[in-house]
Amino acid sequence: MRSRQRGATALGMLCIVAIIGLALYGVIRLVPIYMEYMAVARALDQTAKEASGNPTSPQKLRVSLDRRWTIEDIKSVQPKEIEIKRAGSGYTMRAWYRAEVPFIGNVSLAADFDKTVDVAGP
Repeated sequence: MRSRQRGATALGMLCIVAIIGLALYGVIRLVPIYMEYMAVARALDQTAKEASGNPTSPQKLRVSLDRRWTIEDIKSVQPKEIEIKRAGSGYTMRAWYRAEVPFIGNVSLAADFDKTVDVAGP
């Protein structure tokens, strides 16, 4: 009668742990840029809410964004890179950017972010 071995070998377990470890390391590297994106989205939303219903201009919106960028310490995108366009009686603000973080050696992780906010006019 033959006996069959069951279970994972040490090498099999090591491979599984390595794969899970790399995935976890990638998540740890990406969390800060997603947190920064949430700060960008919050700054855009707060600026739109503050300017909504009041007479405003792209310059006033940029000044307000610049203040919020300084407070939130946002580095991936600058307020001057935010696209502000006329839309009816108001404006639309769009933040589209790519953030990259180093992963291992010369391999990097990249994430594209796109947030558009409407600013209601008077």
